[in-house]
Amino acid sequence: MNKPIRQPRKPVPDTKEKLTLYVTLMVSTTLCISVLAMVAAFLLGLWAKEVDNGEIFKMISPAFSTLIGGMIGFLSGIKLMQNEEDKHKDRKC
Repeated sequence: MNKPIRQPRKPVPDTKEKLTLYVTLMVSTTLCISVLAMVAAFLLGLWAKEVDNGEIFKMISPAFSTLIGGMIGFLSGIKLMQNEEDKHKDRKC
């Protein structure tokens, strides 16, 4: 008779790690969608005859900079917090 081979279970990630992963993925997805929408608005503004190119850039540029800066700051903050938690775990061992 062949006995089934027992395979070790994969470790279950911590709930906080799962939450951090999901939030990071949501923020990254939102950033990508927002950037694509703004680039599309830039491109439409460039070739639209009714729209002055200078005005479309004046209107969208601050929002673009704010969005990019905020999202990148958020993502880097999450990464820094993960690094700090890893350092504290290493010290306890």
